[in-house]
Amino acid sequence: MNQAIQGEAFKDGNVTAPFLQLGFDWPQWLGGGSVQIFEGFQLGRVGLLIGLSCLFLFFVVVNNGFKYWVNIAKGVLGERMLRRMRFDLFAMVLRFTPEALRTIKSSETATIIKDEVEPIGGFIGDAFITPALLGLQASTALFFIMVQNVWLGLMALGVIAVQFTIIPRLRRELLRLGKERQLASRELAGRIGEVLDGIEVVHVHNAYAWERAEIGNRLFSLFSIRLKIYNRKFAVKFLNNFLSQVTPFLFYAVGGYFALRGTLDIGQLVAVISAYRELPPPLKELIDWDQQRLDVQVKYDQVTQHFAEERLGPMIDSKVDADDIRLTGKLAAEGLSLSGPHGDLVVENASFALDLPAKVALISNGGPAASLMARVLARRVSGYSGDVAIGDNNLAQLPASITGRRIAYAGVDPILFPGSIRDNLVYGLRLKPLGRTEEDRRENARRIAEAARTGNPFESIADQWIDYGRLGLKDEQELDRVLVDLLERVEMGEAIYLFGLAGWIDPERHAALAERLVEARCRLRENFQANGMADLVAPFDIDRYNDQASIAENLLFGVAISDDFRGRNLAENPLFREAIDKAGLTDVLAEMGLQIAETMTEIFQGLPPGHSLFAQFSFIGAEELPEFQAILRRRAKGAQDLRREERTRLISLPLAYIEAKHRLGLLDDGLKERIVEARSFVRETLEKAGANGVEFLDPDRICAAAPLRDNLLFGRVNYQVADARHRVAEAVAAVIREFDLLEDVERIGLDHEVGTAGRLLSPQERASVNLVRCLVKRPDILVIDGALAPFDEERAQKILQALIELLDQQSLFMVLPNDRQAAAFDVQMRFSDGRIVAEKTADPQGRTRKPEAEPARSITGEVA
Repeated sequence: MNQAIQGEAFKDGNVTAPFLQLGFDWPQWLGGGSVQIFEGFQLGRVGLLIGLSCLFLFFVVVNNGFKYWVNIAKGVLGERMLRRMRFDLFAMVLRFTPEALRTIKSSETATIIKDEVEPIGGFIGDAFITPALLGLQASTALFFIMVQNVWLGLMALGVIAVQFTIIPRLRRELLRLGKERQLASRELAGRIGEVLDGIEVVHVHNAYAWERAEIGNRLFSLFSIRLKIYNRKFAVKFLNNFLSQVTPFLFYAVGGYFALRGTLDIGQLVAVISAYRELPPPLKELIDWDQQRLDVQVKYDQVTQHFAEERLGPMIDSKVDADDIRLTGKLAAEGLSLSGPHGDLVVENASFALDLPAKVALISNGGPAASLMARVLARRVSGYSGDVAIGDNNLAQLPASITGRRIAYAGVDPILFPGSIRDNLVYGLRLKPLGRTEEDRRENARRIAEAARTGNPFESIADQWIDYGRLGLKDEQELDRVLVDLLERVEMGEAIYLFGLAGWIDPERHAALAERLVEARCRLRENFQANGMADLVAPFDIDRYNDQASIAENLLFGVAISDDFRGRNLAENPLFREAIDKAGLTDVLAEMGLQIAETMTEIFQGLPPGHSLFAQFSFIGAEELPEFQAILRRRAKGAQDLRREERTRLISLPLAYIEAKHRLGLLDDGLKERIVEARSFVRETLEKAGANGVEFLDPDRICAAAPLRDNLLFGRVNYQVADARHRVAEAVAAVIREFDLLEDVERIGLDHEVGTAGRLLSPQERASVNLVRCLVKRPDILVIDGALAPFDEERAQKILQALIELLDQQSLFMVLPNDRQAAAFDVQMRFSDGRIVAEKTADPQGRTRKPEAEPARSITGEVA
């Protein structure tokens, strides 16, 4: 302003003025004089104005460039530190002892790792960069004001001192409230997790109102804390904003007074006011940064308190490189004392010794001592006094890597992880990676570099984790055979076979299997014809209507692979509607929908929502009845032209109609022929539009979207024929044996998903998977505590016999409620009056022996 617009650079009649002239003057005490670095450019008034403006713009770009780089750098730094922190906390969770796990809530711990450390990681990048950057910005603006006028600069400095003294003190209450809010939020997450884990109890006892009231009260407490935070927060913000505006008032008043007196020119005053505009934002952000720092400090302290060793006790040593040893020899206990769940001593100063390997029955006789002893042997309890040793090794001092390989424990509550049955069975074999899979080298290098920066493991889950050689196996296929064999021994062979029939295959990945399935399909059809069983299955035929399939399945003549072509969505799909419009079926289906709605509303009139008829006629749910009744009332009043959405709802009803199942007499031969003719319109419309939502059926190839059983049958079972399902199942099993497909079917069964916590399996199936997971790693010691409880007595006896045969050279410890099965064991360990009595089985003739005709099948090799 002064140099270009007011013309101070052009005084004394100068036509030009220097631009970008660089130099400095030496002070007098250094001898005086000046040094010229660059003479600059001589410019006129307009040129100087444009040059100075461009110089301003240049520094704006440079400043924003700095901000861009700094924000990217601190963001990356924060994410790396957050990744390191979360991994360290998760690694600590893996080292929690069983006693520590009983004192914490898993949902709270997961919330801490996922959510509560997020602000800490986000603050890491700001921890040093923000005060340095903002402090320098504020200092630069304040220094510029001081250069223009010292008094104005001192006034600005005084207001800043007041802000930095008062505001942080007023925010201390905010910290206390923030800590209270965080604890309340964590408790809310823990309570919600408890309700979800026990939702069955809520349903059984109709406790909806109580749980809603409790969560409502917790939410009100959170709301009250938040309200206090808002009141304090915005009061502090009001004061801060007021102090920020006091300085401009002083500048205008005092600076204006100086300008009127002539001690401050207008250019300096405008420069001071402009410079002050750059001062409040960094100061405000610095105050906010200090508040954030204190908030993060509180969160960090709470996280460290949750994971503190003083609270949880010593943690498990998780080193994986310990030398492997066999747990055989003499098992001896001296001065062993065990406390029950209520702190009472159930075993006091007991001692025993026995040679391993052995089959030992821990007979409880109704007390908790046997189960506690089993948990001690399995390293699931560490809170006991005395010594338990195997050979020369103290059990409590063995590294977790050795006990994890050499000891297996099957409790009453099997824990399965989401994934396939195979994933859960081989879980104990994934000890360390043995080789790397082929992957993108650049991506692999980047992953390893980031892992090094963040303290994360270099291993990838795509690596080879199973040592087949140490198991005595060649490859995954042989391992699958072992898994299936073990599942058969624990009474789950039939379930795996059925899971395989209900599974899917990828024809491109398993081309040879797909060809054999097509051959088996043809043979199955021939067998049906030759044995007079052709009426058992209604085959899919492009030229015929299938009475055992729904109208939607007959129209598509394929399997939907997209939700847009499933259920009610099919009636709304524009491509499908276009196809049935071309075929002239829209009005026909809508009229059928009206007839179905009328019939269903009559049948369901007055029935409670859970009645079995709703499941039999699955067209309309109980909650949808009022909507269809309204449509019927409108139609009865003469409203012939229904709205589009109402017609769509009506069309959706007959799409699920199966004549052989529902028997409402809505299909005649003429309509069936029209539906068969419409197939070509549907397929043509979908293929023309490039829609990939349906895989069409082809008798000469496998349909990847259909289960293996459906691919073999290539049709629908005729349920109007007596015992059709059982007879078809026998025919399918015969063809599978004939074409040697049983192993492939069982391998597909291993891919069956178990669901969250194994909820897609029955209790018996979960128990079987848990037992095989223990057996497949061939432990030296297998401890069973209630794992056979889901089975009836006959099946439990068979499984026990199989375990004894499989663990021919290993030790088996099993908790028994009484003496009924004790004769099958070498040693019977009894617990009475705080003592332990271990004695060999007195009557060897009563023991269950391995049959001579069938040698025991066991796994060969060992786990690394």
